[in-house]
Amino acid sequence: MLETGFDRSRSALEARAQELTKVELARYVQGRPTSAAAAAAPKGGFLNHVPLHWMLDWPTPFPMIVATAKGARLTDIDGNSLVDFCLGDTGAMFGHAPAPIVAALARAAEAGFCHMLPSADAAVVGELLVERFGLPFWQIATTASDANRFALRVARAITGRHKVLVFDGCYHGAVDDALVDLIDGQTVARASLLGADRSAPLRSMAVPFNDLAAVEAALAAGDVACVMAEPAMTNCGMILPGDGFLAGLRALTRRYGTLLLLDETHTISTGLGGYGRVFGLEPDILVVGKPIAGGVPASIWGITAEVAAQLAAVRAAVDGSGHSGIGTTLSGSALQLACIRACLEEVMTVENYRHMETVAAMIETGLRAALQRFGLPWHVVRIGARIELVASPNPVRDAVESRAAGMPRVEHYLHLALLNRGFLLTPFHNMILVSPATSMADGAALVAALGEVLGGLVV
Repeated sequence: MLETGFDRSRSALEARAQELTKVELARYVQGRPTSAAAAAAPKGGFLNHVPLHWMLDWPTPFPMIVATAKGARLTDIDGNSLVDFCLGDTGAMFGHAPAPIVAALARAAEAGFCHMLPSADAAVVGELLVERFGLPFWQIATTASDANRFALRVARAITGRHKVLVFDGCYHGAVDDALVDLIDGQTVARASLLGADRSAPLRSMAVPFNDLAAVEAALAAGDVACVMAEPAMTNCGMILPGDGFLAGLRALTRRYGTLLLLDETHTISTGLGGYGRVFGLEPDILVVGKPIAGGVPASIWGITAEVAAQLAAVRAAVDGSGHSGIGTTLSGSALQLACIRACLEEVMTVENYRHMETVAAMIETGLRAALQRFGLPWHVVRIGARIELVASPNPVRDAVESRAAGMPRVEHYLHLALLNRGFLLTPFHNMILVSPATSMADGAALVAALGEVLGGLVV
């Protein structure tokens, strides 16, 4: 039944959320005295007391400090237990410390971590990558940022072109070429960057997602080496491709001699093999980062046979070896290979994906019912195990629409309120991610808690 009689305008919801957030902030602080003391302690060492500065970007007055993470649960140093639907922003998509990964780490501890030569796992991992993702040739890197940088270097080397096309609102890690925005029709360096590379727009162009005419106009000049894209955007809210968009993108890149790079670091949540494999896409280059080794730092990038042949020709024409700008010493290590093998063989399985899909579908259904109950003109979007609430009545098509749908105060309130009720969502637009360790009961409890929290907005 629809709850009636309440103001559901954006301004009213934002104002109500701002008031409720005060209560949730006090509750958060009261429940975490040890984390609060650590944040306030006047000591040196880490900048602002965190090992990486954006650990401060959570919508909390100070970060909670994690004591343990196992399966789908976190426990902080104050003894608070949470069901984790953030999962390291996909790094722990298959759960924290999966048993096969822990066992692989133990074996690697006896055999050595890094020697800049292939380990016995290399051949098996190569075969598994071909089987799982379809492309015939692969390389290992340490992060998706690395893999994307290396792939772009390959694209430029074999095409002889220098420009990269990305989609407005994208994020592909710490890749300067992709850290741009589309403002008033012009590609500009992202304003929030520290020490921004202001020359990036000379090498990059940004166009709206789902706009094939804009893509063709950008490619027609013949100077774009590569289009780098998520098949569904996940870093500016969740933006699904419209009917025919990805097929049209593939056709246009082929027509204009441009390579297509799919970054599936987040969309690997879609199903076994990622979005591209599930929906039959044919990228020239594929990148998968964070979850590929069960949370151990590793990434993969694969290429077609045609790209591999062109790369071999370029390499043969270069005098000398080394200093190619592709690869780092710790990439392709024995430790990474052991964990990637364990993940592909025992963690990233049909059964686990089936479970993740089932739980995520149940959450999606529950969230839709809650929105209907409270008369909120929002919608739910899902890509396999990944779910988001979007504060607009219809699916958004591009970054402009996604930004317009954003309600920062409401998002802040929802995040804090759910955290205080024992559920951790991502700090970025409250994405919900389901792991193989997430139970149906966990999902039902999240739906109930979100119903309670949404109800607070309209009462």
